[in-house]
Order: sequence, then structure tokens, then C-alpha cells
Amino acid sequence: MMRLAMVVTALPLAFGAVSAVAAPIDDAALMTEAKALFEPVPQVVPKVSGNAVTGEKVELGRMLFFDPRLSASQLLSCNTCHNLGMGGDDNLETSVGHGWQRGPRNAPTVLNAVFNVAQFWDGRAADLKEQAKGPIQAGVEMNNQPAVVVESLKSIPTYVEHFKRAFPGEADPVTFDNVAMAIEAFEATLITPASPFDQYLEGNAAAMTDAQKRGLKTFIDAGCAACHGGVNLGGQDYYPFGVVERPGADILPPEDKGRFTVTQTAADEYVFRAVPLRNVALTAPYFHSGNVWDLNQAVAVMGTAQLGRDLSDAEVADIVAFLHALTGEQPRVEYPILPASTNATPRPVLMMPN
Repeated sequence: MMRLAMVVTALPLAFGAVSAVAAPIDDAALMTEAKALFEPVPQVVPKVSGNAVTGEKVELGRMLFFDPRLSASQLLSCNTCHNLGMGGDDNLETSVGHGWQRGPRNAPTVLNAVFNVAQFWDGRAADLKEQAKGPIQAGVEMNNQPAVVVESLKSIPTYVEHFKRAFPGEADPVTFDNVAMAIEAFEATLITPASPFDQYLEGNAAAMTDAQKRGLKTFIDAGCAACHGGVNLGGQDYYPFGVVERPGADILPPEDKGRFTVTQTAADEYVFRAVPLRNVALTAPYFHSGNVWDLNQAVAVMGTAQLGRDLSDAEVADIVAFLHALTGEQPRVEYPILPASTNATPRPVLMMPN
């Protein structure tokens, strides 16, 4: 009887220990804390500085985004590296461009990119229209020239009509600048609202699981939100990769000095724009090198490199659960039927130049 009593007595103690670990979450307090650090993705397309987002411009931009004739080979489009069916990137370590060349960095997602302070890992493009011009001209990417792009588009009457409607009143609307403006207008529509986290921010306590809520709390308490805040949970400032402990050369290649290549300032060596975390569960592999394929590993690396903390397996699991709550409604984009080339359209250049 004494043995049985001891067992029975021990049971409440054991259950008490479990309940202490899994303490109830104070949703009201957590929501208040989160609202001070983050914003939900809006349901409507945001304004774009210096570029009115009109229906005609968005339609033209959608066509151009999917048109491989912006590349010299006529094989690569914007969607090749920023696949809208795969989280807005290509899910490769580094992208494959003209002549099967490999790019130097992992392709960032185009989804919600309109909310970033600047574009590319090093912030070398101030906005999406400037960013759009870069890959088209880069030899390792689309390897084309602005004059050839314009020649191609002017050779196709349907495109000329689209440019006239998108840029009314311009004597010569088919320009490389307007190509970039149209692509920017379309990309501004590629937003992903209504994620479980957005719904939680807006007051729906049931939108996230307990694990996701614990992950949000850990994300805040551990200091992750210091770099990954705002509407895009990142993308707003630049930070050294390896604040506390620099990762190995496989994750942080020594030859890629990040923002230093833009500013030529020693303090910017190995400094990168904080990656936006919206839809991060869809965009493996991770980091600018693209050498980490597992989200759990990526979180653990950030713990040691940026926070100086060896996050426990439970903390990592909860943070990853929270990151999955950042997957929003994916944009539904109909693939456009593109107008046919004409005899005046420049022919594809498939090989790398000598």
C-alpha cells in the first residue's frame, strides 16, 4: 500500500512539472509585444515612389516578367530565378544564367520585395525598377543589352501597343527605363497577406499554434527581432554576418565581402541586408551563399553567429514553427500568352561571348 501511495503521490508532481514547462500563453501580452515590432502585410498593393501602379502597367510588367526574350539566349526570364510557383525564387544554391554560368549569390525572393529598403543582398539597387535592369544586363545572368531589349520589343507590334497604353502621352514609350518601370509595377503586386502571423497580429489568437506562439516569443526574447522586424521581418537595414562568431567559409565565402563592394568602406566588409523572413519556409536554401538547406540549421547558425547563443533544440523547433507561420497567401498569377516574334526581332544568342 505504501508503494502504491508513493506512485499516486508522484503523479500530480509529474503533471505539475509538465504544466510548468508548457505554461499557458498570454496572447494579449504577446500580441501587444509583437505589434510594437512587426506589421502585417497589407491586403492592397502599396504605393511605389515615382511609379504609379496602373492596371495597364501591371499587365505589361507581367508579360515582361515572364518573357525570355529579355535575355540574349531568349531562354531566361525574370521568373526563371524568381519563380512565382516556388516562393519567388529558384530554390538553387546560386542561380544558373547565360551559358550555364553560376551566379555568385543565392537569388532572393521577389515576393514582398516592394517592402525592402533596397534590393539585392548588398543593397546596391535602390528600388525594384533599378533592380530589374541589373539581371537583364549581367553577363552571368541574362547577358543582354538595353538597345537589344528595346529593338526586340519595338519589333513586336503588340508590345508597342501595350507600352503606349501603359505610358500614355510619351512620344517614344518603348524604352529600357519603361521596361523596368513596368516590371516594378507588376512586382509591387506580388505581396502575400493573411499569413497565420498576420492574422495573429490582427487579433485572431487561434491563427497560430502554441508552438508558433512559443517561437514568436523566443524570436523576440532572443533578439532576432532586432534585425528582423517591420512588415517584412527584415530587409530594412544592413548587419555584419557574424556579429559574435563568424560562420565557416562554406556559409560565409571569404571572397564575397557583401556591402563593401558597394560602399568600399572597410566597416562594410561581410555586411549584408538582413534577409526578409516572409515565406522563408518556401525559399530554401538559405543565406547569400545558399549552402544551408535546412531551416533548423539556418536558425541554429543565426543563433551562434548573430546572437552568441547555442539555441536549444526545443527553441530552434519553436522558432522554425513560427517561421512557417510567416507563409502568406501566394499571389495567383496567370501565365501570359506572349505575342509572337517577327522577322525583325533579334535572334537568340545561345553561346557565351568570346
